[in-house]
Amino acid sequence: MNRAGPLASLVLLPLLAVSARAADVTIYRCTDASGHLTLRDTPCRAGEKQEARNMVRPTDPPPRPPAPAAAPAAPATAREPAPRYIVMTPPQPLYECIAPDGERYTSDTGEGRARWEPLWGFGYPAVPLHRRGGGVSADIGFHDGDVRGRVRIGDDGRPHHRPAVLVPAVPSGQWVYDECHRLPQAEVCDRLRDERYELNRRWNIAQPSERAQIDRETRGIDARLTNDCGDS
Repeated sequence: MNRAGPLASLVLLPLLAVSARAADVTIYRCTDASGHLTLRDTPCRAGEKQEARNMVRPTDPPPRPPAPAAAPAAPATAREPAPRYIVMTPPQPLYECIAPDGERYTSDTGEGRARWEPLWGFGYPAVPLHRRGGGVSADIGFHDGDVRGRVRIGDDGRPHHRPAVLVPAVPSGQWVYDECHRLPQAEVCDRLRDERYELNRRWNIAQPSERAQIDRETRGIDARLTNDCGDS
């Protein structure tokens, strides 16, 4: 029994040393005859130059603690939409005009067709002309309150002298425009739609040279209907 005690101690010491170094790793650097270097975890082969190094075996780090629960996100505040600016063009007016013969037509400016009317159409008297000798003369009567008289305009008929007379410049007529009145907006839209329908009818029977002009007129009416009447 006494002999077994020291032997058991000698066997246990290497085991304790192995267990103490269980976490170590021995790396062998082996160099062969041609100088080629090899790293191994076992001893080198015969004939190779060996160099051993003890290294600590890497271990995994301790597990990372769980991340704290994220706080609930604050509710997003609703943002007011950016203001939108809409530019609206006021509806373009349309006027109906009446000609002296009863004809009705439309105008965009409110100014009817112009026509020349002679003065006697407004009640001005026509002055008769008299031919006397080689010239022409006329007698015009006038009155201003209690003053009455006559004025004779003409030449003296003498052929060798230039007539020395004063002839007033009296207009023989004036321009008159047909009367027009503005139409309600609903009536304007109806008439524009009728005009577009008529242009479409004309386009179907028009010559190719005429269709370009009809297309331009139709585009203008379509733009006006979209802006003034809400047609799409």
